[in-house]
Amino acid sequence: MTPRVAVVGSGPSGIYAADALIDQGVEVDVFDRLPTPFGLVRYGVAPDHVSIRSVRDTLDKVWDKAGVRFLGNVQVGRDISVEELRRSYNAVVLTYGAAADRRLGIEGEDLPGSVAATDFVAWYTGHPDYRGPDFARLLSSTRRVAVIGVGNVAVDVVRVLSKSEAELSETDMPDYVLETLRDAPIEQVTLLGRRGPVQASFTTKELKELGELAEADVRVRADELDLDPWSEEQLANSKVAQRNLAVLTEWLGRDTRPDAQRTIDLRFFVRPESLGGRTHIESITVERTNLDDEGRLSGRGEFERLDVDLVVRSVGYRGEAMPGVPFDPTSNVVPNVDGRVTDSGGDLVPGLYVAGWIKRGPTGIIGTNKKCAVGTVASLLEDLPSLPVPAGASDVGQLLNDRGVEVVTIEGWRAIDARERDRGQERGRPRQTIASRDELMEIAGTTPST
Repeated sequence: MTPRVAVVGSGPSGIYAADALIDQGVEVDVFDRLPTPFGLVRYGVAPDHVSIRSVRDTLDKVWDKAGVRFLGNVQVGRDISVEELRRSYNAVVLTYGAAADRRLGIEGEDLPGSVAATDFVAWYTGHPDYRGPDFARLLSSTRRVAVIGVGNVAVDVVRVLSKSEAELSETDMPDYVLETLRDAPIEQVTLLGRRGPVQASFTTKELKELGELAEADVRVRADELDLDPWSEEQLANSKVAQRNLAVLTEWLGRDTRPDAQRTIDLRFFVRPESLGGRTHIESITVERTNLDDEGRLSGRGEFERLDVDLVVRSVGYRGEAMPGVPFDPTSNVVPNVDGRVTDSGGDLVPGLYVAGWIKRGPTGIIGTNKKCAVGTVASLLEDLPSLPVPAGASDVGQLLNDRGVEVVTIEGWRAIDARERDRGQERGRPRQTIASRDELMEIAGTTPST
């Protein structure tokens, strides 16, 4: 009998895992709670990064292979349990990612106008389940924004808020997002990093893009590029940090652009101390920081108040538990050894595997997930001869149908894909993302998976 594996999550990790399994003669069903595949590539990568988002065209080819099915609009843990999947498949691979945000834990964080980057990204990418802050209302009166964090997502947020209408019009953003960003009266966007430029995790390509925007002027402070001995040592061993520092130093010598519509202010060695405001964010107070000879962060007791209308925290993603699956609340991952899930006692859970961010945490780039997924698949294939044969009495598709779950098949996704491309062409763009779940389901023409 041909082995069958369920993959939970259709982002890069899930598709890379499915592809590796199919190539070894395994039949694969890929489940996703959304009606559309591609996860992080579709709803995490900034829409103006067209070349990175084009990875989905490569991922999309997996659906053309024999032995794979897409079961969208199925939430594992609600519509069907992990235990039910384990009874129906030789193995289950969890690749559902890490979509929750991390908090700052400071005073005023819950004031209106304090938002998570995860919400902002979900809004501007057209996530069908977005239920967060009303950015159309928030941005209509926002002139000054503080973005907390120095990773690529933080830089994405800064760039999207600082781009001109013409630059954004080339993306696949929904029209309501483009209209909101076009009309927002934003004048200044400040990026805040607790540590120095050497410790920043953004890539040089992302950083350089901030200095290439049509209507934005980038500013850097010379004293915040001065490095302590520990940072100097780190710099000597990091080509990325050297390139980043070279870009920042070059910006120091730039003349101010009198025609700039917006200012991007890059700040280092400042940490958020509190957010202020009566009924809405009005300010953020930051403390200047130092790094000691071992890289430990400490405050200098020097505080600065910045007037802002919106604060976006971008200090990392975290994974969440799934019903019926072991979870480590400290590291926010599913505990595992080489992709094999382990229980609270450290014993292996037969037939249960994990890959991607929920396996290792939110690190690396999209390509990192391929190596991670292939490693997990190698463990699964090694174990396969000793795994119990599934009872197989119930067909999962029929089970979902009996429960009234409207399953989006690959044919449904193809219909959505075609409609988005058609709408984009009507507007002179490659695609326009459809954000309404109801509309996506209608286009998909949902049918039972049998």
